[in-house]
Amino acid sequence: MGNGALNGAVVAVAGAGGPAGRAALLRLAEAGAVVVGSDNDPERLAEAVDAARYAHGGATVTGETIDLLDLDAVRAWAARTEKEFGRLDGLVHLVGGWRGGKTFADTDLGDWDLLEKLLIRTVQHTSLAFHEALQRSDRGRYVLISAAGAGKPTAGNAAYSAAKAAAEAWTLAMSDYFRKAGGEQGPTSAAAILVVKALVHDAMRAERPNAKFAGFTDVKDLADAIAGVWEKPAAEVNGNRLWLTEKP
Repeated sequence: MGNGALNGAVVAVAGAGGPAGRAALLRLAEAGAVVVGSDNDPERLAEAVDAARYAHGGATVTGETIDLLDLDAVRAWAARTEKEFGRLDGLVHLVGGWRGGKTFADTDLGDWDLLEKLLIRTVQHTSLAFHEALQRSDRGRYVLISAAGAGKPTAGNAAYSAAKAAAEAWTLAMSDYFRKAGGEQGPTSAAAILVVKALVHDAMRAERPNAKFAGFTDVKDLADAIAGVWEKPAAEVNGNRLWLTEKP
């Protein structure tokens, strides 16, 4: 087990059942963290939790089916987790989703309604539910995964890019909270944004063996970058975008 910054840390992972969540559970468990995953798909979540437990015997990895669109449920999840493990050192936000079209004209505002829930509301709820516990930690980290398109939207991606930009702004407001709470000594906790172009995993490569996936970030590399947020001082990552792809 790890002996670094994550050893003994208690980290919650929202969206733990997807490929990126799976990789994050494995990496955090490997680093010695207690990992608490949530997903809205109980079967997918159970598989991800079992895989991380199996890979790292002795690691504490748990999973709960949480509706992240229910603020009270998310607050209860945060309170329960802190009570059970005595601390909360992180929330990794891996709830994704994409909808888009080819042109600006064919934008479907129904896509916005969905993405606003998936990409913004879940960030609002997890940040509001977890920020106080993260501030109480000596190494609290809130990690948002965002997309390069938030700063350079393409015509067909208006809804997606706008939702990502809103999630970034919300996360940066929380980083200002951490900055102010730290006073003259600087922040002890941090909210950071990891920026990718898009994610790729082994199953995608197997499905499209000839695809190049240029500029994509492998979910394993993303998991390394997530763990790396704890390796750096809070002041260095708080309120910063950490680029895992070329800046547009």
